[in-house]
Amino acid sequence: MSMLRQNKRKIINDPVYGFISIQSELIFDIIEHPYFQRLRRIKQLGLTHLIYPGALHTRFHHSLGAMHLMNKALAELRFKGNEISDEEVTAANIAILLHDIGHGPYSHALENSMVSGINHEEVSSIFISELNKIFGNQLELAIQIFNGTYHKKFLHELVSSQFDMDRLDYLKRDSFFTGVSEGVINYERLLSMIDVADDQIVIEAKGIYSVEKFITARRLMYWQVYLHKTVLSAEFMIMKLLKRAKELRLRGEKLFASPVLDFFLSNNIDLEKFKNDNQTLKNFAQLDDYDIFSAMKVWVNHNDKTLSTLSSGIVNRNLFKIDISNNKHSEDQYNSIKNRVSEKFKLSEEETDYFIIRDKTSNFMYKPGQDNIKILFRDGEICDIAEASDQLNISLLAKPTTKYFICFPKIS
Repeated sequence: MSMLRQNKRKIINDPVYGFISIQSELIFDIIEHPYFQRLRRIKQLGLTHLIYPGALHTRFHHSLGAMHLMNKALAELRFKGNEISDEEVTAANIAILLHDIGHGPYSHALENSMVSGINHEEVSSIFISELNKIFGNQLELAIQIFNGTYHKKFLHELVSSQFDMDRLDYLKRDSFFTGVSEGVINYERLLSMIDVADDQIVIEAKGIYSVEKFITARRLMYWQVYLHKTVLSAEFMIMKLLKRAKELRLRGEKLFASPVLDFFLSNNIDLEKFKNDNQTLKNFAQLDDYDIFSAMKVWVNHNDKTLSTLSSGIVNRNLFKIDISNNKHSEDQYNSIKNRVSEKFKLSEEETDYFIIRDKTSNFMYKPGQDNIKILFRDGEICDIAEASDQLNISLLAKPTTKYFICFPKIS
C-alpha cells in the first residue's frame, strides 16, 4: 500500500456559508502552503475588535469565503451558457484565493510605517509569482486573470472590480462578525442575477434593487466599521507606534522583537527589495499579528515614553480621543490641542508629533470609472447602475465623502 499522501475532496465548515468545498488538488496544496497558512495569523479587520469584540476573523477565513463565492458565480455563468473551461474555473479560484496573500499584519499600519512605497496588492503579485515557481508554473493562467491580461476580461472583474467576490465576501463576513446588520447583503440573489455581456460582468435588471442594497451596505459598513472614528484612532496609534519603534531601532537601540520583526525595523525596505531580495520576502512570509502584538506587550515597559505610552494604549485599550469633522480643523484649533497635550504630558516637540495625529479619510459610495456595475435590460441594453437606479443619486455616488480628524490623548 502506498504511503504517499492522497489529496481528497476537502470540505471546510464556514460560519457564514456553511460547507465550502475544495475540489482541486492544486488548490488544496496551495491552501496547505505556509505562505497561505500565514493568513490564519492575520486578522481581517486589524484592531477593529477593540471596538467590535467579535471581529476576530482572519484573512484566511475571508480568502476561502471569496473563493466559495467565485465558485458559485462561475457555476451560475456556466448555467447561463457562458463558455468557461475547467482550467479557467481552477485559475479564477486560485486568483481570488490569493488576492490578499500579500497583506501584512495590521496591513495599512505596516504600509505606512515600516516599509515605504509598497502596498499589499504589489506584494500579493510577488507572492503569486513565487507560488507559481513552487508549483511548477501551474499558476500561469491564474496570474493572467489576477493581472487582467487574460483575454476573458470578465474573469478578472470577478476578482477585482466594484462588484467582485472580494467585496461580496468581506461585506457579508464583516457584518456577520461585527454584528453590524446594516452590512448584510443578499449575496445569493446577487449571484443568481449575474451574466456576461460584451465580455463584462452584468447584473440582470430584476436584480437592480439588490445592487442598490449592496452599494448602500458598503457605504454604511465603511462609516460604521472600517472608518469608525475609534477604529481610526487605534489604526493611527499603531502606525505611529511602529514608526517610533523603527526610528529607535535605526538609531541603534535594542528593542524586543522577533527576528522577522527586527528585520523590518532595522532595514529600510521598499518595493525593489521585495522584488530582488529573497530574504525580504522570506521574512515577510513569516511576519504576522503575533510578532507585532508580542512586541507591543513588552514595549509597554520600555524607557522611551513615546513607545511605551502608545504600546500601552493599544494593549490596554486606552485609545486616543478623536475629533472628527466634515470641515478641516483650523490652525488655531490644532495648535490649541497640541499645546494642551504637550503641557499635560510634558512632551518635547519631537514627541508631540507622535501624540497628535491630523489627517483626513475619504470614501466613495460608488466610484465612477471603467469597472462600473453594469445592469443588463431585457432588450439587451446595458447601462451603469448610477443611470439605471431610481433610488441612488448620481451626484452623491460620484462624490467622495471626506472627513477630517485630529487624534490625541485624553486631556481633560
